[in-house]
Amino acid sequence: MDEARRRFLKWMTAFGSLLTGALVGVPAVRAFLSPAFRPPPTQRWIKIGEAAQIEPGVPLRFDFSETVNDAWVETRALRGVWLYTEDGEKFTVYSGQCTHLACSYAFEKQRGLFLCPCHHGMFDLKTGAVLGGPPPRPLDTLETKVEDGDLYVAYHTFRAGIPEKIAVT
Repeated sequence: MDEARRRFLKWMTAFGSLLTGALVGVPAVRAFLSPAFRPPPTQRWIKIGEAAQIEPGVPLRFDFSETVNDAWVETRALRGVWLYTEDGEKFTVYSGQCTHLACSYAFEKQRGLFLCPCHHGMFDLKTGAVLGGPPPRPLDTLETKVEDGDLYVAYHTFRAGIPEKIAVT
């Protein structure tokens, strides 16, 4: 009788260990492998407004909010872009973040350039080139398209503080 009881307890211990290992191991392996099976991010087109309403020669800041998911936490984030056109047909759109430390920058009308007040980064209006300060690269440009008279921007966030333009996914 003791032999049968020991065999039963041995099997139950092995079964319990196997069950515990599966309950812990399967989610851990799934979490480890899930990035490989994630679909590629889709391009987010943000509608700016009517292209004909954007005044040539005058930079315009456009702010919008978007939903950001971080695991189970969902928040709203304020994003911004700067629009510029010389002729009302070809548009240059810059990310609203400085390439140095992702600060928000402004247009200084008197000097005709973009100025980041945090560390005095200066950028050319027409090209986004660095004119002064510590930014490691020009302003990040964004892809645009005009459909049915409306201007759309493919918004991305880019890594700050490095010379390469790398999108954050």
